[in-house]
Amino acid sequence: MLKIAFIGAGSTIFAKNVLGDCMMTPALAEAHIALHDIDLARLKESETMLNNLNRNNGSKATIKAYADRREALRGATYVVNAITAGAFEPFIRGDHEIPRKYGLKQTYADTLGIGGLFRALRTIGPMLDFARDMEELCPDAWFLNYTNPMAILTGALLRGTGIKAVGLCHSVQVCAKELLEGLGMNAEGVHWRIAGINHQAWLLDITRDGEDLYPEIKRRAAARPGPHDDMVRYEIMNTFGSYVTESSMHGAEYMPYFIKNAYPELLERYNIPTENYKGWGNSRQEYWDRVMRELVNDVSIVHVRTHEYASYIMEAMETNTPFKIAGNVLNTGGLISNLPEEACVEVPCLVDANGVTPTRFGPLPQQLAALNRTNINMQLLAVEAALTRKREYIYHAALLDPHTSAELPIDKIKALVDEMLEANGDMLPAYL
Repeated sequence: MLKIAFIGAGSTIFAKNVLGDCMMTPALAEAHIALHDIDLARLKESETMLNNLNRNNGSKATIKAYADRREALRGATYVVNAITAGAFEPFIRGDHEIPRKYGLKQTYADTLGIGGLFRALRTIGPMLDFARDMEELCPDAWFLNYTNPMAILTGALLRGTGIKAVGLCHSVQVCAKELLEGLGMNAEGVHWRIAGINHQAWLLDITRDGEDLYPEIKRRAAARPGPHDDMVRYEIMNTFGSYVTESSMHGAEYMPYFIKNAYPELLERYNIPTENYKGWGNSRQEYWDRVMRELVNDVSIVHVRTHEYASYIMEAMETNTPFKIAGNVLNTGGLISNLPEEACVEVPCLVDANGVTPTRFGPLPQQLAALNRTNINMQLLAVEAALTRKREYIYHAALLDPHTSAELPIDKIKALVDEMLEANGDMLPAYL
């Protein structure tokens, strides 16, 4: 029987999206769905919600929650990963507030920067444990990773284990549509090419009926009055030539140009909030209240298939019907020829019964490849730190992070790393 294991199933809304998609897909509808989470209360809530959804879809699937991760993984065909390593208190808050003591402000702190580095270090250990279990219990399964920081985690998984894995994000699917709609332009019939790294992939071409839409996009972007939520991305597009896939709030902390203590006015000019994290604890409680009200306790719950890639990947593999995705994979053989081969890149991939086959994309424009490399430097060193357990690589990753290195001197960066290591305590292994 087809078995889909979902690790981190306490993320109830995301579990509904991904597993609800599977239930709505004929080739997957009769799967055994195995749920696992270390938060048993959240796990039970997701199980209740999915059982209601399954019953309303004809009870085709089998839903079972597992407290034992190994039993959830045993015999799996696909494994979906959506874990978060470290609760908001004290870890996510600490990812923001300890760097702020050193004068280092962040926005999301989940992909790059000091926050992204330590989120990665907390998460790689558990993910490698999953992978080792998979090597024993389901060696042929595909691992679909949705957890950030995507490039670091997927890169560590592919370099440190023998399992088949691909990293998935939804920023590529919505990039062109959101850009055009924000400028009052019609997104129907548009063709585009995107490649780069996760959260910093580039919309290289965008056309309709053979017409290049970039001149009109740039004209409208320059005329759009602020403040609005795309100001950083417009500036990068204007300066470097291409629009970037991830939001301005994310992108502002991946580069050294926007969050600077010497130029505090930039935050207002580019509409960059750096204190939103302070409300995340309250919003999380509001989130769970809404989940309980709208999902868990709704016995009539139904689902419409979303744009998340997971079910489409499984369907393509099960039916041998090709499907194209933007996947995060190792740059083996130079898929993007002017980025390092060890990097985890985001490129078009073909999915069918043979698995996920990345396409050879060729070179990026040099200025865009150069921007990617500044992020890749930190990502590769974070992977080295996790795989070797050497503290010096954590220092190196922090020292080469674009935002951190633009704000702090060497001694302060090292002191910040030491304080973060101490604050993360037992969430991290020993680093020599």
